[in-house]
Amino acid sequence: MKNVLKFLVLLSVLLSPSFPATAAENSDYTICAGDVLQVTVWKEEGLDREVLVLPDGTMTFPLIGTFKVEGMTPTDVQSTVKDKLRGLIPDASVTVSIKAPLGHTVSVLGQVAKPGEIVMARRMTVTQALSQAGGLTPFASESSILVLHHGSEGDTSTPVPYKDIIRGENLDKDIVLKPGDVVMVPTSNLF
Repeated sequence: MKNVLKFLVLLSVLLSPSFPATAAENSDYTICAGDVLQVTVWKEEGLDREVLVLPDGTMTFPLIGTFKVEGMTPTDVQSTVKDKLRGLIPDASVTVSIKAPLGHTVSVLGQVAKPGEIVMARRMTVTQALSQAGGLTPFASESSILVLHHGSEGDTSTPVPYKDIIRGENLDKDIVLKPGDVVMVPTSNLF
């Protein structure tokens, strides 16, 4: 009986409206091109849709057209859709959630077991990305790993002290990746 009571309390917390169901629904999640959003307008069957955020950062929704959503949070998009629908559906109840964070990707290139693109469903560091890429190959240069970031202020490259991090030192240097970052693992000098 005691375990059932604990379960019911936990269930009520998880189902409460203030408890975020996923990391993507947290207020700090920003939408990127390629993300798939679930937009629902309550009691309006034709307005319940999965919407792809286009490469230019916009989305298109019935009755309101195309508008920019890149860089916004799901809550911001929800408010924008509700405002744009106000003239047609005065008391619209709108919900926006992340169906698939496909725009939140990083690339891992070079001497890793499985180079390529990784979808970041949550916060990810360089060592986590390297782990998802299958780890370093025997030919990897552990001392020359770089993170390339393309930002509005320009392109940057940041060295990663991988050997220190895996020894438990300089853990603050395990960079938290941003969508679009590239982790480069060069080949070590063999001779």
